[in-house]
Amino acid sequence: MTRKKIYTTRLVQVLALLLIATVAAPPNYAQKKAEALGTVKFVLIFSRHGVRSPSGSAEQLNQYSSQPWPKWDVPPGHLTPHGARLMNLFGAYYRSYYTQQGLFAAQGCADAGRISFYSDSDQRTVETGKSLIAGMFPGCDDKQPEHHFLAEGEEDPLFHSLSAGLGKPDHDRAVASIAGRIGADPDGITEAYGAQLEALQRILLACTPSTPCPSPGHTAAKTLLAIPASLDGGKSDHLAELKGPLNTASTITENFLLEYADGMPMDQVAWSRVDLPTLKQLMNLHTAASDLTRRTSYLATVQASNTLAHILQTLEQAETGKAIPGALGKRGDKAVILVGHDTNLTNIAGALNLNWLLDGRRDDTPPGGALVFELRQRPGEFESRVYIYYVAQTLEQMRSLTPLNLDRAPARASIFLPGCSGGAVGYPCDWTSFSQVLTKVINPEFVK
Repeated sequence: MTRKKIYTTRLVQVLALLLIATVAAPPNYAQKKAEALGTVKFVLIFSRHGVRSPSGSAEQLNQYSSQPWPKWDVPPGHLTPHGARLMNLFGAYYRSYYTQQGLFAAQGCADAGRISFYSDSDQRTVETGKSLIAGMFPGCDDKQPEHHFLAEGEEDPLFHSLSAGLGKPDHDRAVASIAGRIGADPDGITEAYGAQLEALQRILLACTPSTPCPSPGHTAAKTLLAIPASLDGGKSDHLAELKGPLNTASTITENFLLEYADGMPMDQVAWSRVDLPTLKQLMNLHTAASDLTRRTSYLATVQASNTLAHILQTLEQAETGKAIPGALGKRGDKAVILVGHDTNLTNIAGALNLNWLLDGRRDDTPPGGALVFELRQRPGEFESRVYIYYVAQTLEQMRSLTPLNLDRAPARASIFLPGCSGGAVGYPCDWTSFSQVLTKVINPEFVK
């Protein structure tokens, strides 16, 4: 045999071995992951509304700054046109993602009849629901998902159980539950976050090394650090009132975020004195205030129990295939989507002790962000597993109206549920354990 024939024979043998190895190769990582996760049989999405205008008036905000705040084109607290477009993009993403997961058909309106939406009665939540529907089912004007919401101004116990009259909370206990976390010293919070508050003060009053911030009482604008700190019993949805520099800073920093996310010119985003990294750092003030006033265990459990009860009943209906009293949506639905507020999300997270880190911010609940509960079934297993994750557009995606798809997805973080989650990919809970954890957390005194 000539040398050329030997080389040719060996090359054929090598190629044959490579072909055999390829055919016999085990599934790749993506395939293994899909098999481990199982098939999605149902999803419940609890979304915050999209980008809105500040809920307070310009006059309220202007008293803390040396320059007037920018004007918005919509009334206070309303979903903006930019915010509506963002939620339309998010709806399109949900459709494409759950099409890939096998839950929805890629096109058409047939699945619209197997999805139910529930929005709070505010303009920003109702319009967010409509925008999500339009993104998920474009061109399906004659066949859309059921969209439930009360008349504007009417308190919906699904989102506002206390102001809707459910239960009799203990306000003294609510105050004590926060006091126990701060050493019963509201002024201590101001000291603990003093450096961040001073940095925010410099932004509000345009302070520089050559033009230092004025002392309290020597400027037309109020200074953050001069706000008295206090902790008292609250009313309605506010079981306790924690007032002071931190809570005022929480509102101000979120308004900076709204300016940025709504695509305002940068000279109108905190008067051009905040870039994106600084904004993310400032949002720690908002997160800290939310942690105390919304995640504290007693407050969170009281305010989230009714919502969690309906979430559990809805997932149970999907798991068993039987009609369950209190479940949202219809038996046989593929998805239920709720549109509420950041208060709802942080209450749920506090009650269940959930945490996430997303887009450089800890436990933040930006506009359009959602807490997602998936039921997934693996072959040969009798009951489903529950996977929980948090998903949100990044601030850059919100500002630039980035179209979302599987290649340009929103930020996502899998969530570990204490007392339930395991160590497998996505931290799943078996259905029985998940049901037991939620049942233990829910206080029936605050459930309708």
